[in-house]
Amino acid sequence: MATRAVTTGSALGLVVAVVLGVSVAAVCLTATPASSPTVAATLTVNGDRLVLTHRAGEDVDVRRLDVTVRVDGTPLRHQPPVPFFAARGFRGGPTGPFNPATDPTWSVGETATVRVAATNRPQLNPGARVTVVLKYDGHRLTTASATA
Repeated sequence: MATRAVTTGSALGLVVAVVLGVSVAAVCLTATPASSPTVAATLTVNGDRLVLTHRAGEDVDVRRLDVTVRVDGTPLRHQPPVPFFAARGFRGGPTGPFNPATDPTWSVGETATVRVAATNRPQLNPGARVTVVLKYDGHRLTTASATA
């Protein structure tokens, strides 16, 4: 009798392990990854100042953003590592959520401003087309363009 109890217990343990394994695999395979927020933003260029305004959509944690600035299709040599206070290629003290001393959540109606240093290339000459691409966790969030 003792042998039979051990065999039944082993079989039950095996069944439980298989059921748990299949359940975990099903959850992992059907889980959807977190999606990027949806955002609409506008860009204004005033001299060396780039002003991005969050117009519509969800709040964004700027610590998860990658910002790429292009001038007439050419990326700036130095890109803004938001949030930052001082960064190569930019004047110190960005405003809004791009400044690490403020709340990193970018909400509808808020503006975030950076100033491109004269040492960064290409320069923001009058008439140049400036495009800013925002990526959230590596996924394109939005693109905004304006004329300098």
